[in-house]
Amino acid sequence: MTHIDPEALVASLRRLQKAAPATGIVYHLERIVQVVDRIFGYSGAGLMFAEQDRTLRYLFSTDERGRSLEHAQATSGQGPCVAAYTLNRAVTTVDVRKDPRWPKLADLPHPDVWAVAGVPVRLGGTPVGTLNVYLDTTHDWEESDTEALHAYAHVIEQVLAAAIEAEEKSQLADQLQYALDYRVVIERAVGYLMGKHDLTATQAFTGLRKQARDSRRRVADLAAELLGEQGSGDPDHAV
Repeated sequence: MTHIDPEALVASLRRLQKAAPATGIVYHLERIVQVVDRIFGYSGAGLMFAEQDRTLRYLFSTDERGRSLEHAQATSGQGPCVAAYTLNRAVTTVDVRKDPRWPKLADLPHPDVWAVAGVPVRLGGTPVGTLNVYLDTTHDWEESDTEALHAYAHVIEQVLAAAIEAEEKSQLADQLQYALDYRVVIERAVGYLMGKHDLTATQAFTGLRKQARDSRRRVADLAAELLGEQGSGDPDHAV
C-alpha cells in the first residue's frame, strides 16, 4: 500500500459519507472511485457491477489501462475482481499476468497492469459488484490495503442502499435489485454443481453462465431448473 496520511483517509471517508448525491447516484459513485485513486496513489481504480446474468461489467475506470483490465475480466469471465465478486471476499494478485489462477488474462490487459486488488461491494451482505485497484508494478498486498478498500466499498454500499430505499428507478438500481432477488437460487445452483462435479465456485458459475448463454437463457432460469424449482410461485425461488 502506498503511504498515506491516516487522518486524510478518515477525513476523506467522512466527507463522502456526508455528501448527498444531489447530482445523481452515478456521478457520486464515480467521484468515490476517483477519490480512491487519488488518495492511495494507485495507478488506477475502477468499479464493476453485475448485470442481470451476474456478468461483471465495468461502470467506471479512472484510465484506459484500468478499462482494459476490467474488460479483459468481463470477456474471459475470470480474474481477481471476478473472484472477489464470486467468493465475496478480498482477492489480490502480485502480478495478474503470471497468476496461474487466471491463465486467460496473461495477454489481455494493458501491459502496464500488474498488481491488482479487488473487494466486493455488497447489499445486505450480498455481493453486487467490486471496487478494484491496480498498480503498474508487482506488489505484495497487505491486509491494510484491503481494509482501506473495504472502507470505501462500504461508502458505496451506503450510497446504493439509500438509492434503493428512495426507489430510484435508474437502470443501475434495477440491475442491483435483480442481483438481490435472484442471487439465492443462483448460489444454490453453483453449490449443487460444485458438489456434483467437484468444481470451484468460479468454475461452477462460469460453466452455468456459459450453458445459459449457449441456450440463450437467463442464468437464473437455468439455475432454477437445475434445482427443480422452476414454476414455483414463491418469489424467493421463482425466476
